[in-house]
Amino acid sequence: MTKAALIHRSFFDRSVHEVAPELIGATFLFDGVGGTIVEVEAYHHTDPAAHSYVGRTARNAVMFGPPGYAYVYRSYGVHWCVNFVCEAEESASAVLIRALAPTAGLSLMRKRRGLKDEHLLCSGPGRLCQALAITNAQNGWPLDAPPFVLRRAAQPGEIAVGPRIGISKAAEKPWRYGLKGSPYLSRPFRPLRAADQPRGFSPVRGD
Repeated sequence: MTKAALIHRSFFDRSVHEVAPELIGATFLFDGVGGTIVEVEAYHHTDPAAHSYVGRTARNAVMFGPPGYAYVYRSYGVHWCVNFVCEAEESASAVLIRALAPTAGLSLMRKRRGLKDEHLLCSGPGRLCQALAITNAQNGWPLDAPPFVLRRAAQPGEIAVGPRIGISKAAEKPWRYGLKGSPYLSRPFRPLRAADQPRGFSPVRGD
């Protein structure tokens, strides 16, 4: 079987709202460990929930750089979270990777997470980074160069859409995307009214 095409930095040089749903089904590996992306959230610089909304700081500086780089931050002083920077330089928009279906390096993931249930290994941004051993050391690293590997989705899939979770600002925006019915989601999706679907978005994606 032919491997799916690699994702290069140019993939991220467009609207964060185009990139986010297209990452569903993509393969994401760090140092050979990882799996299939099944859940993401989009954050735009005009969005009060985005770290870049307050302007450039030492913490969020990578968001203001060129697209196709990893932005890693610590959430609540406990968990690392990895994001993919999108749009033109200075746009400061990114996609948070919320969950993976683990497919590579499961024994290492289980050891790092201290559990055996594969459904809980990467079902949340903090769990995901712990399982893949991603920390702030990877902040600012290019996503299309080893030890990172990104490949496009090999199979089309139906995408669920809903409001983002775990935030207090702009929580109503339907900027969370996931692989419909996946058992590896961090949280199930609630049905979204047609009127709330992002403009121009189709829940069924082809190749």
